Amino acid sequence: MTIFISIASYQDPLLLETLCSAYENAERKDNIRFGVCEQAEVGIDLPSINFKDQIEYELLHPVMAKGPCWARARVQKFFKNEEYYLQIDSHTIFAKNWDRILINYHSWIENSLKSNVVITGYPRGFKPNKDLTSFELNTSYKETLGLTFRENKFFDDGHYSMQKSFPAGTEKPSKGLLVAGGFIFTKGNFIHEIPYDPAFYFHGEELNLALRLFTCGWDVAHIPRVPLFHLYTDVENLIRKLHWDPEDEKDRTIKWNTLDKKSKERLADLIHGQIDGNFGLGSVRTIQEFNDICGIDLIKKEVIDADLATDGFPFQEIVSDTVPFEAVAIDNL
Repeated sequence: MTIFISIASYQDPLLLETLCSAYENAERKDNIRFGVCEQAEVGIDLPSINFKDQIEYELLHPVMAKGPCWARARVQKFFKNEEYYLQIDSHTIFAKNWDRILINYHSWIENSLKSNVVITGYPRGFKPNKDLTSFELNTSYKETLGLTFRENKFFDDGHYSMQKSFPAGTEKPSKGLLVAGGFIFTKGNFIHEIPYDPAFYFHGEELNLALRLFTCGWDVAHIPRVPLFHLYTDVENLIRKLHWDPEDEKDRTIKWNTLDKKSKERLADLIHGQIDGNFGLGSVRTIQEFNDICGIDLIKKEVIDADLATDGFPFQEIVSDTVPFEAVAIDNL
């Protein structure tokens, strides 16, 4: 069962560590394929990587970059109908046998819900040591982490609202609604049915995906103890540049704030049903149904129920009629 790993990287010193961690910790290394869009002046030394034949790679100068969604869309062109699709950020460390764990979870959840499923969420974090030779993984938290909206960040400059990680109240998989761009695991048909829209920049990426998945009839799931870890904050010895850093921005024809403005306009067009085709909304469920579940009215840009939208989000524990959850969870951290 092959897995396509999508990585968009912007001048990230941990890209090589991310690739090696995914490969070395996979149970079935031969079944892993990578698609990488690296935006950097000097790229990784691809010929020196012993699994280079499993990497589809392009190197672009940072001045050419147009944001993470644009880069993720470019990566999806490397997809060759692998059975599974994993999307991560380029500063990710993997647990042992992560591939078997995610496939087992996905199969169990998909069979339980009888639908197309995306496993997502903000993974637990890690911290590198001073010489970047080892990493401290946050394995202490065991509860399932879902996604909700952040208090006092509703409709921040348009239809966009910030998200946060929030306990789902269980240590078993739960059905959610929102999506995290830095961790998506699903079947490969996701790329054909919900392809990445390169017109988005950064803000709006995750809500755009959540709305399209929901209205197309897909379900979102969160799992306990996600078997990979994310670097959330810079540390003294590891500074990651961002797309809007002035040093690169000064040489660009199209500035980041222009891309950001167009991205938020694109989100508004999506919500109002003005985008056709695979980049638009589906017809299985409606935005009104989405509003009723999440507690905000996306069309009117109004908060219906602030408690529901934040700390009272209605996560639903997933239950199987045939296979107990414990049967698929024995290998997880």
